[in-house]
Amino acid sequence: MATCPQGHASGADDYCDTCGAQMAGPPQPVSHHSAPQPQPQPQSQSQGPASGQAAESCPVCQTPRAGQFCEVCGHDYSGSGPAVPLPVTGARYEAVTGADRTYYEKVIAEGGPDAARMAFPPYCPERSFALHGEQVRIGRRSRARNASPEIDLTGPPEDPGVSHLHAVLLGRPDGSWLLVDPGSSNGTQLNGRPLTVNVPVMIGPGDRIHLGAWTVITIREGTP
Repeated sequence: MATCPQGHASGADDYCDTCGAQMAGPPQPVSHHSAPQPQPQPQSQSQGPASGQAAESCPVCQTPRAGQFCEVCGHDYSGSGPAVPLPVTGARYEAVTGADRTYYEKVIAEGGPDAARMAFPPYCPERSFALHGEQVRIGRRSRARNASPEIDLTGPPEDPGVSHLHAVLLGRPDGSWLLVDPGSSNGTQLNGRPLTVNVPVMIGPGDRIHLGAWTVITIREGTP
């Protein structure tokens, strides 16, 4: 005999024959346990450098890396282990500045918008600059541009064809030097041959660097 929800014994299994309540089957147990949830998988850690990490710089001239070779001094990054530059101490070489009339006449003959106002100086004393450190800039001093080159060609006399940053000498760990023109207005010549912008070339004693309208820089052996 079935029992209705009110507890009455009933001979019918659809409605209680005592109170008329609808009969119901035995209540189904309710599970208090939810289906297992998938566990989050641990994220793999990147093996590369973090996105905020500073870009690698050339160990020789500190230029930000853009490939296997440094765009300024030509350093090769493919060597085993990080290259550590050695400090270049002493003055193995010196740069002696002066005026070259032959070069001046060549510049004037080639013409140009500023040729008419470029006069050869009646007197230009030689000045010597010891080459030491990792970088020696060549140009004209400018407060407005915060430019203070190590080889300052401001004068007097002042060569109007020299840029504020005209060329750069880069010291190498073995004591040798490279010359590079970073993009001067009037270009740079080494022993009569124009330099390609941002392509470093080796220099040594006896080399002559021409720039501006009449400036010549001669590389000589320095005092150790």
